[in-house]
Amino acid sequence: MNPLTAIGWPDDDDPARQAALAAVPDGRLARVVGQHRSAYEVATGPDALRKVQPPVPWTRPRFPPEERAAVGDWVVLDAHGREIAALLPRRSLLKRGAAGEHHRQQLIAANVDHVLVVVGLDQDFNPRRIERYLVLIRASGADPVLVLTKADQCEIVDDCVALLDEVAASGVPIHPVNAKDPESLRVLQPYLGPGRTVVLVGSSGAGKSTLTNTLLGREKMKTNAVRANDSRGRHTTTSRVLTPLPQGGCLIDTPGMRELKMSGDEDVVDSFDDVEAIAVNCRFRDCAHGDEPGCAVQAAIEDGSLDEARYRNYVKLRDEQEAAQVTLAQRRAEARSANKAFGKRLKDKYGRR
Repeated sequence: MNPLTAIGWPDDDDPARQAALAAVPDGRLARVVGQHRSAYEVATGPDALRKVQPPVPWTRPRFPPEERAAVGDWVVLDAHGREIAALLPRRSLLKRGAAGEHHRQQLIAANVDHVLVVVGLDQDFNPRRIERYLVLIRASGADPVLVLTKADQCEIVDDCVALLDEVAASGVPIHPVNAKDPESLRVLQPYLGPGRTVVLVGSSGAGKSTLTNTLLGREKMKTNAVRANDSRGRHTTTSRVLTPLPQGGCLIDTPGMRELKMSGDEDVVDSFDDVEAIAVNCRFRDCAHGDEPGCAVQAAIEDGSLDEARYRNYVKLRDEQEAAQVTLAQRRAEARSANKAFGKRLKDKYGRR
């Protein structure tokens, strides 16, 4: 196998990527497999790793985070192989609003084909949280896949899957599995072939590290027992890391996510087209789906054809996304103003050429 294919290089000739490569004479193609505070770990093949420095602009506090490299990104190294010279155009980018009160975007993984949402069939199982994951994933350009772990320990697997009828109807594959059983994980093979990359997301204790170890056929990731009272575990994965798989593809494992904030770039409607399909039948075009006469949404909730909890979650996510979108637009406007002011100061200091 081509060394680049072994670390996920797609079998295509994307003109934008080829142009970025050609712009760096004597440059070498590499993939970001790890990220540290002041350096990146990149691979030029399955067993060829090195630490490299980012371009100086990336280290500035106001540099847009989405323009820095993330795990999974393809980059071009300089002729000496010590510094990143260029970031190649992405096929997909999974991100979220950074945890905490500040409004920044946090990059999770780039250039992934599928996002495997790992959910335990215990107290970790939460259809509303799954819907939140799907909103974020559909904005990334990658395809979501739902992996329900601990199916061997659950007596109501079919009932749990039935609670996700709307998710399945939207085209999301759902796979109940035993993460410790290689035979059970054979259903994931179509996502793991050569040139493909998947990223695992989910809560701590959902079984991501166990799933990774089983797919690798060895214990690479440390695993911990979960608490019986809430099915939560401690973070066994503490950073994002890309690993080649025996199946030919690549896997990116991520730490458990306690908070899933909207980044502002999502389209909530994409994950709730069933709600939108009902809403178009409201008597009034500007119906707020409250007490208005002829509201098709309220009628659907009353007759049971629309789950009220799903609708409430749709409203909650829509409102969050709209607020995040406003904040994101403000931050981008502030960044443009700051860049203009910085450029003016340089011209005032050194003169115009």
